[in-house]
Amino acid sequence: MSLRTWTRDLALGARLAVTGGRGGRLRTALTATGIGLGVALLLVAASMPEMLFQREVRESARSVDASEPVERPGPETFLYADQSTLYRGDTITGLLLRPEGDRPAVPPGAAKVPAPGEMLVSPALRELLDSPDGALLRERLPYEITGTLGKAGLIGPAELRYVAGTDALTTDDHGGRGTRYGWSVPGEPMNAFLLLLVVIACVVLLLPVLVFVATAVRFGGEQRDRRLAALRLVGADTAMTRRIAAGESLAGALLGLALGAGFFAAARQLAGTVRIWDVNAFPSDVSPVPWLAAVIVATVPVSAVLVSLVALRGVTIEPLGVVRTATPKPRRLLWRLLLVAAGAAVLVPSAGGVEVNGTEINTAGIASGATLALVGLTTLLPWLVEALVKRLSGGPVAWQLATRRLQLSSGTAARAVSGIVVAAAGAIALQMLFQAMQNDFMRPTNMDTARAQLETRVDARSADDARRAIDALSRTKGVTSVAGTIESNVWRPGPLKKGEDFAPITEIAVGDCASLKEFARLPSCTDGDVFVVLTHGADGPDDSWVAETARPGARVALRDPHTHKGGPVPTWRIPESARTVDARPDPMGRTRFGVMATPKAVDAGRLDSPEAEAMIRLDPAVPDAAEHVRNKVAALDPLTRVRTLQDLERDAQFSSVRTGILVGATLTMLLVAVSLLVTTLEQLRERKRLLSSLVAFGTRRSTLGWSVLWQTAVPITLGLALAVTGGLALGLVLLRMIGKQVEDWWVFLPVAGVGAALIALVTALSLPLLWRLMRADGLRTE
Repeated sequence: MSLRTWTRDLALGARLAVTGGRGGRLRTALTATGIGLGVALLLVAASMPEMLFQREVRESARSVDASEPVERPGPETFLYADQSTLYRGDTITGLLLRPEGDRPAVPPGAAKVPAPGEMLVSPALRELLDSPDGALLRERLPYEITGTLGKAGLIGPAELRYVAGTDALTTDDHGGRGTRYGWSVPGEPMNAFLLLLVVIACVVLLLPVLVFVATAVRFGGEQRDRRLAALRLVGADTAMTRRIAAGESLAGALLGLALGAGFFAAARQLAGTVRIWDVNAFPSDVSPVPWLAAVIVATVPVSAVLVSLVALRGVTIEPLGVVRTATPKPRRLLWRLLLVAAGAAVLVPSAGGVEVNGTEINTAGIASGATLALVGLTTLLPWLVEALVKRLSGGPVAWQLATRRLQLSSGTAARAVSGIVVAAAGAIALQMLFQAMQNDFMRPTNMDTARAQLETRVDARSADDARRAIDALSRTKGVTSVAGTIESNVWRPGPLKKGEDFAPITEIAVGDCASLKEFARLPSCTDGDVFVVLTHGADGPDDSWVAETARPGARVALRDPHTHKGGPVPTWRIPESARTVDARPDPMGRTRFGVMATPKAVDAGRLDSPEAEAMIRLDPAVPDAAEHVRNKVAALDPLTRVRTLQDLERDAQFSSVRTGILVGATLTMLLVAVSLLVTTLEQLRERKRLLSSLVAFGTRRSTLGWSVLWQTAVPITLGLALAVTGGLALGLVLLRMIGKQVEDWWVFLPVAGVGAALIALVTALSLPLLWRLMRADGLRTE
């Protein structure tokens, strides 16, 4: 066969696709739209590496270069401190600057270094501060807004960030001294468990897209076959009709590529305004990797032609029509099972082969095995739907209409649901992996969130300042109680003993009895009591080390005797009546030790460099109680952090992988919902005359509506049952790879709920077109 003949027939097919009457154009438009949506999502997936890379580049470029310490001030040096806070669950990052010379480096994204009392803010933060919702936050950032941070200073357009100038930074409390910005930290290799999760997620999230593209190619198959029969009648042979059909599919695929590029360009412009699971990006960052984009552009048209040709293998197109009235041969089961078995054969040998501390896995083998298993599940669905619906009979009229339609063309319905099978099975397997792995990446913090919800430590110039800080926090709106102590150190007085490099030291805490009971197990307490707190080696120093300094009747130094200058070292004698007690983990999970005293027992004003330690309990009935506390702490000391107590701490890499998978899963499920809706609408359009005829003969519209519901529900229900079975099996195999056990066999319930929601959603959205197609003008013909 000459190239000229192929070109001629493909061109004729493409011409029919765009000029073959209203029905042909509508079919081509549906096909192109379906392919375009899939291509757009594939291009988004191909852009993820570049998007993440650009975020890391800007993150490192805006960080102060701390690769070499800067010891002395100079014309280009500046003091800096990274500052972050939470506001209603959102993280707000900041950088405080104090130039030491007249030529300090300008922060990336800024036109100049902000003067003391001024700040530059991101567009998102400016919008928040200007809105009524940002009134509380405005109190916390007492700087005048003088400009906006540019793209170079932000990792994303929705980031809440500021850069402020301040005189509060000194060489004692600054975060560091720098001369320039931009440095990179070598990334840690990803854990093998997380690599496995990423590989499976890529397979799970991209396969439904490919399935949808393959399904979209076959939109309007019955109408196309009738048109090909007409071509046979005017002289085309079988081979020519197949080439013409390939040309139609190729035209739809090329139009789909163009639409996909348009959808991608539109989505790219919205990247900065859409925020999914706290992730967004600048439009310029959403750029597909060139070789991945080339693979997509080449693969989609070729796949469209192949799918179209494979679909025609089971159809005999004759000059007088398409042979569909004869009973079709039953679908073969063996080769479908072989795909699933092949996937299992690739995955099972890897059981136990993924090491906890490893950083490498058999990526190609695991990806190919999971792909074969999921594709096998997809191919099983048409056989399962056909095997079940051919045994269905009787029932209400709506049920009979639905089952009869499925009996006549179950393959179309199964193809529409196949994307759900892949997505649901993969989601179940991923959820099983998440549940089994999260214990390895979720560390208990030992914090007691029932005793306190916030913690802060305020540097104070004197004990009076520390006491005032504790009192101010106690009076803050939404605070029910504060366990507050004035913290410092005491030393053993006298010269160093042989072999000692420094004097023994221990902690001292001064607070009321209610506060001290949060840190030690006190049998009784009245103002004037003193306690020596021992940990007995549990999460603290040996008791003998504490006893070197703190014991009943011992005299302790209130300044370091070997660094103190300016007169004799102030001392204090621990009363003989001091009791030795056991430490109690505080709400932060830390174990205190040393000396604990009530205010009457010791003059806290004599302590060295006191700090106000506060464990804060909030009233859950007061809105924004935590924000009021953060505002109060910022007013006391802008450099002080407020920590939120939490029961579990999640690994950063695990969190980023989880966020990425959630973003991808959200987009994939949206595509699955759209694909199912488009397929249902396309099937209704093909049945326009039949629906009008049924209404003309007296069939109720509600009956036809219920028939559409059952026609959607039966394949989805079978598909979900298959997905649950296959997903649990795949998840079990993957867990065996990492040596884990199943945590919960009921992880499929949320997936089943999503499937039920899809049934209701697709039915509801298809009803307007159904009512329109049931009008009498559907009986017109030419």
